[in-house]
Amino acid sequence: MRRLQVVLGHLTGRPGSGWEPAPQAAPSGVPGTPCIAGGRPRWPRFPLQDTTPDELLSAVMTAVLRDVKLSPAQLGDICVGNVLQPGAGAIMARIAQFLRVESMSLADRGNPGNITSRLVEKEKARDCLIPMGITSENVAERFGISREKQDTFALASQQKAARAQSKGCFRAEIVPVTTTVHDDKGTERSITVAQDEGIRPNTTMEGLAKLKPAFKKGGSTTAGNSSQVSDGAAALLLARRSKAEELGLPILGVLRSYAVVGVPPDIMGIGPACAIPVALQKAGLTVNDVDIFEINEAFASQAVYCVEKLGLPPEKVNPLGGAVALGHPLGCTGARQVITLLNELKRRGKRAYGVVSMCIGTGMGAAAVFEYPGN
Repeated sequence: MRRLQVVLGHLTGRPGSGWEPAPQAAPSGVPGTPCIAGGRPRWPRFPLQDTTPDELLSAVMTAVLRDVKLSPAQLGDICVGNVLQPGAGAIMARIAQFLRVESMSLADRGNPGNITSRLVEKEKARDCLIPMGITSENVAERFGISREKQDTFALASQQKAARAQSKGCFRAEIVPVTTTVHDDKGTERSITVAQDEGIRPNTTMEGLAKLKPAFKKGGSTTAGNSSQVSDGAAALLLARRSKAEELGLPILGVLRSYAVVGVPPDIMGIGPACAIPVALQKAGLTVNDVDIFEINEAFASQAVYCVEKLGLPPEKVNPLGGAVALGHPLGCTGARQVITLLNELKRRGKRAYGVVSMCIGTGMGAAAVFEYPGN
């Protein structure tokens, strides 16, 4: 409750101690209203590196409520997903549905925290500590995903994202963030981040082929075919259909089903290949019924595996690019994917289905099916 009061204070400009919660929204038949995402710049010289997570959250939360003309008092719950910041464990990030944020610049990525020796004595528990880059190498080796396939996928991600950015496809979902940065000499200046900084339109196969393995000697996972370390925040509003209609809110999408599955931690990247079929079955749909699959590109190796395993048409997968080009602020990405999906379905205009899915460190996969009702 204290956290909720603090978060509400960012929205109202005063302490949230006088706020009273509204009735909690039911998870069934949940429509999403206008969705907004913060910038997701690239590592290491990205402009949000000195911006704290609460500032990023404040920007997207304020924008969402302003766009739909709601007051904080009308919210039933606020969930914030986060992975690396102190005090925000992975479990919360797995279940967060309303807000997501990650400042990977301000996180201590080399510290796994205090872990009892009894856990590391168990093989599966010990596997949860395997570095993510090594799990990518495991997937590539175990399932025969070649370096060429990974680089080809990464190139396509960059090209699709560059094309989408040049057409202005991301403008509707990005909230410009004004922040302060420091250069190498310590000089401070104010800048406004209004677009993704990680997209590299001049990427080529030749350039990708020159990159050395990033995690293992003789490996195939490189900085070019992996997701970028990024900072970002994203927010979306969920409500009962009846409440959304009562308030006159536009319905951008309806959550039809979701699934969470467990997979071996040492190949955690295969999570989407296991979670998507379960979510589709719950929704009474097949792969052929889905117009867009937003699959997080933690690594090209696991993304390629999932696409091939499920037999997904490449043109339906991440049509605006993915994390290889846009970045992967861990706690933010799931919400960002939903926002990108719903905005793209809205642009297309007709009733359609979309799937959002991701792998999760420590051995999980998650997927959700959304329906866009049509213009």
